[in-house]
Amino acid sequence: MRKILLPLLVAMAVLPGTVDADDQDRALQAVELGEILPLAKILAIVDERFGGRVIEIELDRDDGVYVYEIELVSAQGRLYEVYVNAANGRIIELEAEDEFYDDDYDDHDDYDDWD
Repeated sequence: MRKILLPLLVAMAVLPGTVDADDQDRALQAVELGEILPLAKILAIVDERFGGRVIEIELDRDDGVYVYEIELVSAQGRLYEVYVNAANGRIIELEAEDEFYDDDYDDHDDYDDWD
């Protein structure tokens, strides 16, 4: 159990103020129950795929599926919101917060379904 929780706690310490306290409690409980991957693993997936700087993280549950909503700023200064299935780390959706977004990731066929 300690191996699973340690990466989550380390990620929370590295990203002060980016994870809401309620999200932390729900995330810890879900990790303990094996319902979701540790946040550190999710952040590694997002970093490998998109890079950028994480500025906010939320954990939601939609239709029984835990989803991390990760807001990040790219190296070019664009603001994105990445939706990740917290149970398996699959990217569900990528939303750009600007009207000039033009990238291959806007084709939602690239993403897995919610479950």
